[in-house]
This record gives sequence, structure tokens and C-alpha cells, in this order.
Amino acid sequence: MLWVLLLLAGGLVLLWKGADLLSEGAVGLAERMGVSQLIIGLTIVAMGTSAPELAAGIVAARDGRGDIVVGNVFGANIADLAMIAGLVAMVGHLRIQATTLKREIPAMLVVALLLLPVLRNMAISRLEAVFLVAVFATLMILTIRTARGSAARELAREWPVVAEPPRTVGKDILFMVLGFVALAIGANMAVHSAEAIGTRAGLSDAVIGATILAIGTTLPELMTSIVAAVKGRQDISVGNLVGSVIFNSLLVVGVAALARPLLISQRLAGGTDYWFMMGACAAFTVVALLGRGTIRRLSGALLLTLYVLYLFYLLRSTGAI
Repeated sequence: MLWVLLLLAGGLVLLWKGADLLSEGAVGLAERMGVSQLIIGLTIVAMGTSAPELAAGIVAARDGRGDIVVGNVFGANIADLAMIAGLVAMVGHLRIQATTLKREIPAMLVVALLLLPVLRNMAISRLEAVFLVAVFATLMILTIRTARGSAARELAREWPVVAEPPRTVGKDILFMVLGFVALAIGANMAVHSAEAIGTRAGLSDAVIGATILAIGTTLPELMTSIVAAVKGRQDISVGNLVGSVIFNSLLVVGVAALARPLLISQRLAGGTDYWFMMGACAAFTVVALLGRGTIRRLSGALLLTLYVLYLFYLLRSTGAI
């Protein structure tokens, strides 16, 4: 069992580092091609935070473990909106930009609702996968076009993408290659070790994805968000959290189902697990609106309570408690 735990830890580290290297190399190449920092921040950097979920999803889909794919997405989404947002709000008030409140959060709710008819028949075909990826691409295009406005430019000036010291094109490409390799190896290690741990503990694939993998792949976002909160820059993390939910729901599920059509259990196909995710989306939206763009400590405690209830439900559903 110790070796399996070490394998899981090693796989997660490779996933985190692989995502960093891939993003860093891609940002370097994009800057050389004259892509603006605003577009880089909205696309490459934002996608990099969810790269571990995407890599793990592809591996799980290849193994025919659809419940792990969707369970990981649900678990990661709930962790982002309830655990991470709740903890950051407890550290210091979580401020939300007006643009995020008006555009990204409504888009997140629509995307979460859009999953219901896709999952309802307990299978995700390649045609449905193409639909999800197409919706994601459309949202990205609309986001980039909207971001060219003056408000987004002001935001970009306030929190620009920090450029690293100049590197050669070869180093940028090397970083990307190493990132892809680390993600591939790390995803295989993390998914297979999580499967082994879950099987020994008597956990279903849905619970394995929603707990072991979801918590593991969201740890970097948790640490980054808490550090930002301590420094008084909570605004930065909110857009990433909401964007991560959209990315996970559309691209992770879509790309995984393109790799291999997914079969999922009833609990994920509009069952309790799905409604817990919708509840997290709704709760996050409500406390943000009631606080007029600020999630305070009490609201953060409520979000954390929701996450604890979710974990209790997961463990109870497997007979662990």
C-alpha cells in the first residue's frame, strides 16, 4: 500500500509540474508570435490550471473508466467553488470583479446545466463530445472578443502575465515537450494508483474520481489561491476558479469522450452527484450576489460546510461511514 501511495504522490507531482512547464513554454512561444498578454492570460494560463484534470481524464477514458472522468470533473468543480473559495474567503474577504459576476458566472451556470441532457442517457458519445468542445471553443472566442474592451484592458494592466527572462525558441519547445511527457506519465501514475487505492478501500469509480483525483489535481489551485488571499490579491483567483469549472465541464469531458465514448453510472447522470455540483454552482453565485461581489467569512464558512457535506455523502454512499 505504501508503494501505491508513493506512486500516487509522484503522479500528482508530475501532473502539477507538467502543467507548469507546458504553460511556461506555450506562453514563451505565444509572446514570440506577438500574442498579447491579455489573450495569453485568458487562454494558455487559464487552461494550464486544468491540464492535470484533462490528462487524468484522457487516461481514465482510455481505460474505460467513465465514472472516474466525470466523477473527477464533478469533484474538482465542487472543490473549486466550495472548498477553495470557502477557504480563501475565510482567510480574507473574496472579492469578485464585476465582469466575472456579469459574464463568467452566468456562463458557468449555463454550462453546468448543459451537462444534464448530455449525461442523462448514462453515456457520452463522440458526437456529444464534439458538441461540448464546440461550445467551449465558442465561449473562448466570445471571451477573447469581449476582453478586447477597455474594462478588460484595464484589468490586464493591473494584473499582467509576468514575463520570464528571455529564452530561446528551443527552450520554449523543450519546456512544452517535457510538460506533455510529465503530464502523460503523471496521469498514468495518478489514475492507476488511485484506482488501486480505491479498489482496496472498496470505493466506486465515481468516488475515486471525486475524492482522490479531484482533491489531488486541485491542490495547486488551492495553494495559489490561499497565497493570493494572504497577499490581498483574492480577485485574481476567482476568475481562475470559475474558468476552471467551465474548462472541466466542457473540455475535459469532451476531449475524454473523444478519446473513447464514456459510460457512466446513474448517480452521475443527473443523480445526486450532479445536483451537488449544481448546488455548489448555485451557492457560489448566491453568496456572490448577496455580498454584492464580495464573499465574506460567514459565506465562506457556508461554502466549506457544503463541501464537508459532499464528502460525507460520498463516503456514506460507499459504506465507509
